[in-house]
Amino acid sequence: MNPLEHELATLIVGELNLEDIAIADVTAETPLYGEGFGLDSIDILEIALLISKKYGFELRSDNPDNEKIYATLGALSAYVEAHRTR
Repeated sequence: MNPLEHELATLIVGELNLEDIAIADVTAETPLYGEGFGLDSIDILEIALLISKKYGFELRSDNPDNEKIYATLGALSAYVEAHRTR
């Protein structure tokens, strides 16, 4: 994992209280939905809010690319890196 991926994984695990997820087992290819982090749509909304506060840009629910953005930790990290203002 690169530093931003690690930061996001730590943020997700910590903020969503995912005690059963070990950061050491997470990779850029870890899915956010289903297997992997096991997030649902409510969790994704929480992550979007956290990211907007921490990185200074809005992840919109009506973005047609959301399926790609939230596919894996690496995809989310790449999107954050490309759009962050902080």
